Amino acid sequence: MIARLRGKAVASTPEGLVLDVGGVGYLLAATPSAARKAGAAEEVTVETYLHVREDVLQLYGFADREERELFVQLLTVNGVGPKVALAIVSGSPAAELRRAIVREDTARFQAIPGIGKKTAERIVLELKEKVGTVEPIAPSGDLVARDALVELGWTLVDADRALAEVDGALPVEEQVRLVLRKAA
Repeated sequence: MIARLRGKAVASTPEGLVLDVGGVGYLLAATPSAARKAGAAEEVTVETYLHVREDVLQLYGFADREERELFVQLLTVNGVGPKVALAIVSGSPAAELRRAIVREDTARFQAIPGIGKKTAERIVLELKEKVGTVEPIAPSGDLVARDALVELGWTLVDADRALAEVDGALPVEEQVRLVLRKAA
């Protein structure tokens, strides 16, 4: 198993990131955060996962261990392969995704292309106990406020990020008002 590579990013292709390690170029299907990390440094360390199938060996690259661990956990879910797991981990920070699993927030996963209702429900059901405890779970009012912002045209990710900056103890209407005021 190749768990980590340290080297210089020499290319970014549609297939992924090419990392030169001691004169050997490794092609990694990388998360956007890993690609940004590689592009911003002369030398970079990337956490990796080697997926083995009978016809191909594919390396996946991650900005940190937390991303890789969530990726590996997602692979244990029936119906989630490496491409779907990479899409999930690429969409949001691992901590936010773990929080969504604990909250049973299937809408967060359904918003990712290629994931339907059944797969989202399976992810939550099968990983809820595996992800362990996370930072305090936001009150259900946060979900109502997020849904209100989504109805106004915000993406799930943008709504969650904006709501993280306001006091969750405020009434839902006030949370939405503050977010809209900051966005204006």
